[in-house]
Amino acid sequence: MNAIVALCHFCELHGPRTLFCTEVLHAPLPQGAGNGDSPGQGEQAEEEEGGIQMSSRIRAHSPAEGASAESSSPGPKKSDMCEGCRSLAAGHPGYISHDKETSIKYVSHQHPNHPQLFSIVRQACVRSLSCEVCPGREGPIFFGDEQHGFVFSHTFFIKDSLARGFQRWYSIIAIMMDRIYLINSWPFLLGKIRGIIDELQGKALKVFETEQFGCPQRAQRMNTAFTPFLHQRNGNAARSLTSLTSDDNLWACLHTSFAWLLKACGSRLTEKLLEGAPTEDTLVQMEKLADLEEESESWDNSEAEEEEKAPVLPEGAEGRELTKCPTDSSLLSDCGNWQPRKLSVFKSLRHMRQVLGAPSFRMLAWHVLMGNQVIWKSRDADLVQSAFEVLRTMLPVGCVRIIPYSNQYEEAYRCNFLGLSPHVQIPSHVLASEFAVVVEAHSAPRSSLHPARCEDDQSLSKYEFVVTSGSPVAADRVGPTILNKMEAALTNQNLSVGVVDQCLVCLKEEWMNKVKVLFKFTKVDSRPKEDTQKLLSILGASEEDNVKLLKFWMTGLSKTYKSHLMSTVRSPTASEPRN
Repeated sequence: MNAIVALCHFCELHGPRTLFCTEVLHAPLPQGAGNGDSPGQGEQAEEEEGGIQMSSRIRAHSPAEGASAESSSPGPKKSDMCEGCRSLAAGHPGYISHDKETSIKYVSHQHPNHPQLFSIVRQACVRSLSCEVCPGREGPIFFGDEQHGFVFSHTFFIKDSLARGFQRWYSIIAIMMDRIYLINSWPFLLGKIRGIIDELQGKALKVFETEQFGCPQRAQRMNTAFTPFLHQRNGNAARSLTSLTSDDNLWACLHTSFAWLLKACGSRLTEKLLEGAPTEDTLVQMEKLADLEEESESWDNSEAEEEEKAPVLPEGAEGRELTKCPTDSSLLSDCGNWQPRKLSVFKSLRHMRQVLGAPSFRMLAWHVLMGNQVIWKSRDADLVQSAFEVLRTMLPVGCVRIIPYSNQYEEAYRCNFLGLSPHVQIPSHVLASEFAVVVEAHSAPRSSLHPARCEDDQSLSKYEFVVTSGSPVAADRVGPTILNKMEAALTNQNLSVGVVDQCLVCLKEEWMNKVKVLFKFTKVDSRPKEDTQKLLSILGASEEDNVKLLKFWMTGLSKTYKSHLMSTVRSPTASEPRN
């Protein structure tokens, strides 16, 4: 998150002052801030927590360097600062945290090094402790503008037995240029900053009670009530925050808290671009998720009833009883239940095309798009599941029915992707059918190892693949339009794998829109065949393969879309003409 978090203090002598601030650096560190990165330059402490590596580094300056740095610093001069206005000692470079995940650095010091940032933080500090306060002077508030940034400010008091009113006024502010992001982060910032404030106030309260017990200040001040207050104060009256809390590691702890706050607040909100209505794949996935939740609830209820009816077993018998679980392979037919393995053998459709060869891949892709059953036989279950994980990207989610690996043949109505072990016998009518394709992974002899031109082919070099079907696809066959466009994208080496994936998403969405038009035209409006042929010609899908593809993809339409169309047609307001 591109923001600055700062701790501010209202000094009775010098007014509002910035005590400590933490900023995010995406670029290299400012000059001098990273001089301790090389070994042997005074690195004091280093630790890792939550992916952030924290270090406190001290620079060694010559007198000339120190003088030049002080004169060019945007902060106030030492003569204008008291002990209560100062946080880090002179010459202390601040604290640096390295986020290894994002290569971002979090730097903490008393003032920002950049003059423009110093001006922004200074103005926010003054406004948070002077005019922009909430009723009661303690609590959160929001202010700012486009020029100087927007500020979340939380003012609070710290107990001090030597201060006027026995308390000092502080604030923690968060500054950023994105107003919407800051407002959306309000609940998160309020809770976390409130926690930091409570910890500071708790430490200061313990010190205050100890000092009051040893030397009560209220009675002493009552005896000198007519003496001007400013003349009473000694040099220890304006004490530092470390003295008020009796915590020598206070600034290191605040740096850790502020750095974590910036990291956590930046990662909790992500932007998503949504254009139009949800896609059919999204609707189908939501419906499958709802079905799974209902199914899990029914399983929980049935198991609870069985536990109530189960007889009491003797001691030690529960260790011999096997856990009951559903073994019906039909549960695997729902693609929502199938979670692909982390091991990915086939990296992409382009990789699979290189492995199988262009003719075999075209035959396999044609059967996938037409909705025919794809049978993959191999002794390696990971190989089969990886192949299905890649092939399923060619179809809408609602058209995918997978049985990843089975020891018996399953009928085509149950799944269009079926993984089998090598010893399973496939019925002869299936092997001769034009509605099925079989891919067999055989152990390859040494003389025909997999070609080395394919990337990451070590796991595939021991196999050779044979693709057979009762209806082989001729190379000169036109095929569905989406298959030709897909192959054109796969053969274009100027397109990366990610770009090819996005092209496939666009192609599927284009043809799903044609499916929706055809569904409403034929199933809802019940138009005659002549009008349907004219519509297919207009859609550019009058060829036989395109018509078969549209009819198969129609089965992948979501129930939500179908019910919406049916309810719209059957509603009285839609069917009855208005006069």
